[in-house]
Amino acid sequence: MTVISIIFIPILFCCASTQEKQSESRDATAYYNQGRAYGQKGQYDQAISDYSKAIEIDPKFATAYNNRGYAYGQKGQYDQAISDYNKAIEINPKFAAAYNNRGNAYGKKGQHDQAISDYGKALEINPRDATAYYNRGCAYGQKGQHDQEIADYNKAIEIYPKFATAYNNRGYAYGEKGQYDLAISDYNKALEIDPRYAKAYNNRGYAYGKKGQYDLAISDFNKALEINPRDAWAYNSRGVAYYFKREYEKSWKDVEKAQSLACQINPKFLDELRKASGRKN
Repeated sequence: MTVISIIFIPILFCCASTQEKQSESRDATAYYNQGRAYGQKGQYDQAISDYSKAIEIDPKFATAYNNRGYAYGQKGQYDQAISDYNKAIEINPKFAAAYNNRGNAYGKKGQHDQAISDYGKALEINPRDATAYYNRGCAYGQKGQHDQEIADYNKAIEIYPKFATAYNNRGYAYGEKGQYDLAISDYNKALEIDPRYAKAYNNRGYAYGKKGQYDLAISDFNKALEINPRDAWAYNSRGVAYYFKREYEKSWKDVEKAQSLACQINPKFLDELRKASGRKN
């Protein structure tokens, strides 16, 4: 599941009373804006350098700490990210986005209870934060608490009815509970909002497969592959669907393609496919 982080747009402000302070403020803001521009291009080392310069000039620059934390997170340096979010929250205890982002960093470290706590704090500050509900739903899902997960996606969708990823994830949660018709309904909605949402096609295909509707499943995997021809999971899943239709050569072709894309195929499935198809390797 994909969580959503929050960074901030360029800012221009001047709130100090002396000319020197105004100059420093402008300098800090210039570094901040430059850091954000680097971040948008995925150049996170340069972004971190510029956010650091902004913070050196203005040690109370909470948004610079938040955005530097995000850049560290994108580099997989989650402890540094958490440290920066801590500082942003220390400066501004009502900084909902920093709580949300720290929750994401905790989640990446597998600390889902801490993540849930932070998303809860973000929601105390802003009860209409669809992103925080969505992210908390993801964390509940990681813990296998699907009823709580669904409840949070419900809130996210209530606040933002065009939230395609929330529909997709709620569909997945319904699927985990064996409620495949509800899952398919949510995937339909996600695809209505975003017709090129490959993951939703994959997930709907899986749900159709669980219902034994293999032709519909294959159709969805085909659509996922039209969008992303290197989607190893879609090849693997379509191969399974072909297996259940006893179209073993097509199944092997998809399995081998998935393997060429570094997908690990379930060994038990490979054994069953070998037996059914008469292959020995």
